[in-house]
Amino acid sequence: MKEDLHERAQKLIDAWHVEGLAANDRAWLESHLEACPVCAERAQATERALSSLRITTARVSAPLLARTRQRVRLRARELREHQARMRGLWVACALSWLLGVLTAPLMWWALQWLTRLTDLPKALWLAAFPLLWTIPAAAVIAALAWRRSRAPSENGYTEERV
Repeated sequence: MKEDLHERAQKLIDAWHVEGLAANDRAWLESHLEACPVCAERAQATERALSSLRITTARVSAPLLARTRQRVRLRARELREHQARMRGLWVACALSWLLGVLTAPLMWWALQWLTRLTDLPKALWLAAFPLLWTIPAAAVIAALAWRRSRAPSENGYTEERV
């Protein structure tokens, strides 16, 4: 159990410097660091390492810097376009569900009428009703999976060795 506390403290120390901590996690970590010299030393070592990285400068060539900036801009544009496409997909999904719910009674009545007209068993139209809802969703999932499997080769992003 004691080892779990140290492990949790180490994870929180790392998270503190990357994404910050919630108030309750930070309070727990501070109280643990006051009581545990091993974890306190680790926190100080992490802080020293990050401080030394902050004051270190790296010299890079102008072409490398220009290519890096271009790649970052390209990736940012790709992410914005992806967000816009996903927003459209969410709107389409919401409309699909809304229309599905609104037309469910009509679909139920139509399947009952069709099976009475053709003398098909009741179990057939009872099975067909959920299938009519799941087939479009399965088609969308298959299309998204197919698109995702093709995305890495079609995005035009190639790795360059520097």
